[in-house]
Amino acid sequence: MKVYEFGKENEKNFVMFQCAVEPWWVFKAPAEEMAKDYHVYLMIADGHDELGTEFISLEKYAKDAADYLRWNGINHVDAMYGISMGGAAVIRFLATENIPVDKAIIDAGITPYPYPKLICRLISVKDWIMIMLVTRSLRLMELACPPKRWTPAGEDPKAHYRALLEFYKKHYSARTIYNVFWSTDNYSMPDPVPHVDTQIEYWYGEEEKKARESEHDIEFVCRTFPQTVLREFKGLAHAELVMMFPKRFAMEVKRFLEGTE
Repeated sequence: MKVYEFGKENEKNFVMFQCAVEPWWVFKAPAEEMAKDYHVYLMIADGHDELGTEFISLEKYAKDAADYLRWNGINHVDAMYGISMGGAAVIRFLATENIPVDKAIIDAGITPYPYPKLICRLISVKDWIMIMLVTRSLRLMELACPPKRWTPAGEDPKAHYRALLEFYKKHYSARTIYNVFWSTDNYSMPDPVPHVDTQIEYWYGEEEKKARESEHDIEFVCRTFPQTVLREFKGLAHAELVMMFPKRFAMEVKRFLEGTE
């Protein structure tokens, strides 16, 4: 795992977990926005970190982040955020790591499937095939995520997508991609989950609401952490807020963290 830090001069800390199969620099702009007021720790998972590692498990991702924080003398987290796979890491972190977290945002966080193991394996193989194809073909990338919508403001779509494709081919192995989807959909949780006092919001885009409901993510999080407050973002798809609108993202985060509307 590799950790990028921003805003080191700030007193309060903000821990960010990335989503799956995206390079670290996709999250640089929102991290820099948050770094205007917080010391940001952007946790980049194994297999995504340009260090030649392989992603092993969601459990390891959450534990590595906790170990890094402890190693750096951080025994209390002011705020935590994770998107998709990163949201799963937040869920696992809150349930298993003995580091208090004041406030946490689980953005479209993935939760363990409630299906038989064989079905889960078949789903993972399907996801692996799909992502392997998309991350090896510029044309398929553009079909899956139209550049007009998924190019950050101020960037050239062709250059942005070529950079993504080069990163995918160079850094994301077949093993990493399979492990990402298997583990993120099937990670373990303690039973029972210990009570935590963390204030929690669960975010999701309007366009992904059915997916978050059909895959039981919203139900699981609300059952696991009854204090969770849901927040829906109109007109947005999965991970669109953090990846495409860094200023709005930071405004929404700070609205929650600072108790303003």
